[in-house]
Formats: sequence, structure tokens, C-alpha cells
Amino acid sequence: MPEIDISLMTLEDVDAVHAIEAATFPAPWSRESFEKEVTENRCARYLVLREDGACVAYAGMWLVLDEGHITNIAVRQDRRGLGYGEAVTRALIQLAADSGLSFLTLECRRSNLVAQALYHKLGFRDVGFRKRYYENSEDALIMFLQPLPEGHPENDPFLARE
Repeated sequence: MPEIDISLMTLEDVDAVHAIEAATFPAPWSRESFEKEVTENRCARYLVLREDGACVAYAGMWLVLDEGHITNIAVRQDRRGLGYGEAVTRALIQLAADSGLSFLTLECRRSNLVAQALYHKLGFRDVGFRKRYYENSEDALIMFLQPLPEGHPENDPFLARE
């Protein structure tokens, strides 16, 4: 049985996360974008899922007031279908709750029925769409999650403590 760990993304994870991103999305974020998310964007929160120490999935969000906006979720292609996408997304939802957020939003390709099924399973609702949102002019489905699970602020790794 592999050892699974979910933790905050670090600079050491950026190359692996970018490789997953580049292999997953037609218009991937740059390596530099992920590096800035970790080092400069105080509103960004990213988690990685490691299997036996190797980064195989990640999920990220931006905090905007009391909203969390999920930016990216991806699983390395050879590790899909093992529940890793669900696990890292559940962990991100809990991090949002622990951070005091009220709700989460995301955009999903209208053609990505696998992702939509996962988000629906986790309680997201379809609330609208963005016409021609993606690089190929595909529409994006806007999804919304509220309420979040009970938050535990003591688990927020970014909480300022004296």
C-alpha cells in the first residue's frame, strides 16, 4: 500500500507540479507562475498529494475576502482513477474552511464531465457559465460550494500567531 501525504506546496514541489500541469492542460501555467504563487502571492494556497514521497497531484485556490476561488486541480496521468483528485480537493476544501472562508467557486470546462462529477459529489452546484472562457473558445461552467465543512482555525498554517 503506498504512503499518501497531503501538505502545503513548497518551492521544491514546483517542478513536479508544473510537469503535471503541462501534461494535463492545453494552456498550462508557466513554471514561474507556480513559483510566484508559492513565494509572492499571499492570497494563494496550494496543496500537493505525495505518493511514496513523489508529487502526483495538486490543488490550489486564491483567497478573496471570504471567498476561495479554486485555480487548478490536477493528477498525474498515470495516477488518475485512484481517488487522489478527490483526496486533494477535499483537503483544499477543509483548508478553505480552516482559513475562515464562507464559500468556494471554480470554473470547469463544459466538456470535462469527469471533473464535474467529482465536484458534484463534493457538493458543488452549477450556478452559471462563462462564454468562450478557454483558449479554444469552450465555455466554462461556474460551480459554487456552500456551506463548507466546520473550520478549525488552529489548523490554518497561515494564521498569524503570537
